[in-house]
Amino acid sequence: MFFYILGIILMVIILYLLAIMPETLNRPDLNLFYKRYYAHRGFHKEKFIAPENSMAAFQFAINHGFGIEFDIQLSKDRVPVVFHDFNLKRVCGIDKNVNELTFQELRALTLFDSKEKIPHLKEVIDLVNGQVPLIVEIKSRFNYLSICSIVASYLDNYSGAYCVESFNPLAVLWYKKNRPQVIRGQLSTNYLKSEIKQSKIFSFLLQNLMFNFITRPHFISYNYKYHDNLSFILCKRLYKVTTIAYTIPSKIELDNYLKYFDLFIFENFLPDNPLN
Repeated sequence: MFFYILGIILMVIILYLLAIMPETLNRPDLNLFYKRYYAHRGFHKEKFIAPENSMAAFQFAINHGFGIEFDIQLSKDRVPVVFHDFNLKRVCGIDKNVNELTFQELRALTLFDSKEKIPHLKEVIDLVNGQVPLIVEIKSRFNYLSICSIVASYLDNYSGAYCVESFNPLAVLWYKKNRPQVIRGQLSTNYLKSEIKQSKIFSFLLQNLMFNFITRPHFISYNYKYHDNLSFILCKRLYKVTTIAYTIPSKIELDNYLKYFDLFIFENFLPDNPLN
């Protein structure tokens, strides 16, 4: 009986380690992404000057030599726009979802109290033009097929360094199947402690990176507060995958978490020096 139970335990451990395994054989070169910090939704300042995910915030990031993280979702007429929230209320003051308005209707809005508009993906990549690396987060619930193919159609012709990431493992899987050469990452957090409402089983699998065996991400982007998650630790230490911390809010937290991650997405402060 003892050996039977031991065999079951060993099998469970092996299956678990296989489930969380990221890409290990054909890893792309990520050197272009190292030795710099990444501005979360651009290097945004006062809301009336350079709000989050605005062209002004992206220009400020470029001026400081920071890489840029930004979010992509689709308008009603399937135009890729740079915007974080699914709902427009917090940023634009209108209680509508992004996918309920056409691109023209979205462009009539302003970000907070500024004169900045919701950018088109092409505007952003034309502005950056390879000057700094990009981390492109694909925001998708059920339309991952549409948004991935549309975003890819723009990024395919972009010559600068970029990678894509998503909380949705189906979006990561799309890139694995359709753009295997593009650097892809899995975003995750402690879903059981978050405000996101979904099944506890699905949340458990997501936060423990147990879809990695299907998506084979090249990097893991994890909420810095939960760096002690076992699956995250094993991905970093056992599988030696590149890890990204999001979103570091201060210099103190940055100093405290340098040893736990390889790359860092920050906001609301100015980092002193680039990473060595």
